[in-house]
Amino acid sequence: HVQLVESGGASVQAGGSLTLSCAASGNIFNTHCVAWFRQAPGKAREGVAAIRTVGGTAYYIDSVKGRFIISKDNVASSVFLEMNGLKPEDTAMYYCASDPSKERLFLGIFSYAGQGTQVTVS
Repeated sequence: HVQLVESGGASVQAGGSLTLSCAASGNIFNTHCVAWFRQAPGKAREGVAAIRTVGGTAYYIDSVKGRFIISKDNVASSVFLEMNGLKPEDTAMYYCASDPSKERLFLGIFSYAGQGTQVTVS
């Protein structure tokens, strides 16, 4: 049984930084790609960043490139999202999700997802 648990969300001022964590139980490391999605009230969910658990290739949407860094710790079975230079438009519920297929994940289709952690930037 796979479970993803996010943590690290908080309220911060614009320009501040946060690091989100996604702890995975179950054997998804070495088989899955893991991504961070976000959804703001009244807006569609969007993928923010993703990382292959094998090799570590990272992917980002344009709006967070240069500000966000996704990383992983295979030993701890965790994926992190370091967010710098936060803007009010980054305010959203952030979810981590995983799937064996990067392509499916990029389409917003995933096998597992957590409950989310709230990020508020004012």
